[in-house]
Amino acid sequence: MATITFDTHKFIRRLQEAGLTEAQAEALADAFRDAQGEADLVTKKDLQIELAPIKADITVVKWMLGLLLGGVLALILKAFFPG
Repeated sequence: MATITFDTHKFIRRLQEAGLTEAQAEALADAFRDAQGEADLVTKKDLQIELAPIKADITVVKWMLGLLLGGVLALILKAFFPG
């Protein structure tokens, strides 16, 4: 599972500069850290694993489309230039 570094001191200081009390800022920092721990993060490797079958399907579709267009082009050429 991927982790994200979080500077709670900087976060709390910024909240206090915005006008929150220290207790409010600390409560928000704790809530944010807890929510961050519960989040399901997706890594680049996870995405590659999930998208690999889709990439394979897209490759097949591209080949099929190429063959289809080639066939249509052949029919058009045959219509205009009968042999």
